[in-house]
Amino acid sequence: MKKARLSLAWQILIGLALGIAMGALLNHYSAEKAWWISNVLQPAGDIFIRLIKMIVVPIVISSLIVGIAGVGDAKKLGRIGLKTILYFEVVTTIAIIVGLALANFFHPGTGIDMSTLGTVDISQYTKTTAEVQHEHAFIATILNLIPANVFAAVARGEMLPIIFFSVMFGLGLSSLPSETREPLVRTFQGISETMFKVTHMIMNYAPVGVFALIAVTVANFGFASLLPLAKLVILVYVAIAFFALAVLGLIARAFGFSMMKLIRIFKDELVLAYSTASSETVLPRIIEKMEAYGAPKAISSFVVPTGYSFNLDGSTLYQSIAALFIAQLYGIDLSIGQQLMLVLTLMVTSKGIAGVPGVSFVVLLATLGSVGIPLEGLAFIAGVDRIMDMARTALNVVGNALAVLVIARWEGMYDDAKGERYWNSLPHWRAKQAPMVGEVERT
Repeated sequence: MKKARLSLAWQILIGLALGIAMGALLNHYSAEKAWWISNVLQPAGDIFIRLIKMIVVPIVISSLIVGIAGVGDAKKLGRIGLKTILYFEVVTTIAIIVGLALANFFHPGTGIDMSTLGTVDISQYTKTTAEVQHEHAFIATILNLIPANVFAAVARGEMLPIIFFSVMFGLGLSSLPSETREPLVRTFQGISETMFKVTHMIMNYAPVGVFALIAVTVANFGFASLLPLAKLVILVYVAIAFFALAVLGLIARAFGFSMMKLIRIFKDELVLAYSTASSETVLPRIIEKMEAYGAPKAISSFVVPTGYSFNLDGSTLYQSIAALFIAQLYGIDLSIGQQLMLVLTLMVTSKGIAGVPGVSFVVLLATLGSVGIPLEGLAFIAGVDRIMDMARTALNVVGNALAVLVIARWEGMYDDAKGERYWNSLPHWRAKQAPMVGEVERT
């Protein structure tokens, strides 16, 4: 009889708890802290992030090419792409508006004594502000979709150019005669399946990576830095919970899905994304699980990577709250016109950003100046940015998973029977644990 093994979610939660305890302990011993962070914890955390980055690009390229070659119809693919971008734009705009509404109602920055706030040097970010503003101008965003050198884009991990090339390659492949096309499709299919197996191997290291990453965060900032900014942190968490359960919940119900089911399906991935504050860590598993849950490969392999650049609900929600928080901190009363300008600016600057820790902070730098909010205000929230980054990353993950199901249903390509079979096979609904996605059931 096999011994019961802790699920990945429990292993990560234990790593998270131990990391918080370790970080809190090191925060009180400044002499030992620097050694532990630079020689043990930071390298252990960086290993995990690098392992994930190593597999993301091969998975995206192989999955997209196989999926699109399977669609085989450029008009159909164009329709899927148009619906995907339209859905992303609508949902992220709602996120911005919800964030502004909550910040206007609760005034998280009003009444805070700025002398009680710790500051962090943000000079490392400000040098990228001009670059971010340029890169996220509308025309520049379109041009950045097309790689001048696809190998350079792969080397830099630039997701949008990689997606563009993979789509074009997949369309070209689908137009070839079957005897020429099939061997290459099988090759990419083999690469895709192999990389998913590698993903399962890497996930065994996830609890160690989570332990190290969270320990570094707590050791550097401690809990004392949270107290003056508790109102902001609490509002961001409440806003994210409201958006996930109310806004995304209504969208899910409108298309015949349950948000609570989706959260249960992705419990491991949500804990992992929350702990690492990086949505890239779970990208392969979202593609994999959405296919198992009934979404076609062509849609899941296209929508998920694209969503990581265009559908960051948590990031846009946070950015609108943080912008108004800093304005309130300085006593700046933004007019309706200025807030509309903030919405329009965030609609552009929030697109095409990478799913890595802290990138929303850089986007905020490119946004605040458009409505006259002092950039220096970001120094006050930099210390707790990581705490809020963890929550908004989790929302990004569940938002992109829902997007796959919405587009699949919208296209009439969702397999309800397959989705029901997968849901019923999950261990929290049956006493006998079913095999993990991607694993073959042994008889």
